[in-house]
Amino acid sequence: MPCPTSGSRRDGASDLVILEFTPADVAPARTDVLAQLGIPEAADVSPRIERLYEAAAELFTERVAPAGVLEEISVAEFADVYPGEGRNEPRSPVAEIFSRAEHLALFAVTLGEGISQALQRCFVAEDLALAYTLDALASVAADGAAELAERRFDGVLHEQGWSTPDGAVLRYSPGYCGWDVTGQRKLFTFLRPGRIGLSLTESCLMQPLKSVSGVIIAGTRTIHRFPPTYDFCDRCETRTCRDRLATLFRREHA
Repeated sequence: MPCPTSGSRRDGASDLVILEFTPADVAPARTDVLAQLGIPEAADVSPRIERLYEAAAELFTERVAPAGVLEEISVAEFADVYPGEGRNEPRSPVAEIFSRAEHLALFAVTLGEGISQALQRCFVAEDLALAYTLDALASVAADGAAELAERRFDGVLHEQGWSTPDGAVLRYSPGYCGWDVTGQRKLFTFLRPGRIGLSLTESCLMQPLKSVSGVIIAGTRTIHRFPPTYDFCDRCETRTCRDRLATLFRREHA
């Protein structure tokens, strides 16, 4: 996925960055969308699935309105944000990593309300196959937008002179790895992503739905290494941390 072609701009405070994306910036690769649908890369794709994918991709391009915000935060400030409402797991990777960070930033990205509306219309029309395909595409795109925010923070740090051969910049989000989803409230209070049209429901779901928020932690690779042996690891349904750790290991030995 390319870097945001529309770039970013400072908004007021020097540590705040408004991220500006084009639809092409966040459009995911076809193989990634098919994988989200459970279709392996080497599998034969039926004409029906191809038509659904093409229809979803066209709808996505018409309706997506991506945006993001990024704001640096000190270790001391994040030590106040992270506990949230006291519902985090007693031990978690983020709690053990952020105090060793060299730089941190809160972020939020969204695909915009148009995608949520398009999904709703598919469900109302009972076009469930298209809704499922568009949902998969948008989910991959939202993760891709979060990755772009991560890469933009890496770029900001390098512009500021931070450069280390063993450095790593990784994001973590409420709802995962022992950081309770109610942590969104303090995160939103600090970051104020309403400026890009993001809000929280009473249950701490983000609106628009296809959005991602969290903290980006920069430091040496070693601070991000953790074994999947926390109490909540056995309950995890995604286990994406294993892929992230494997990627770090490959970079370290490249």
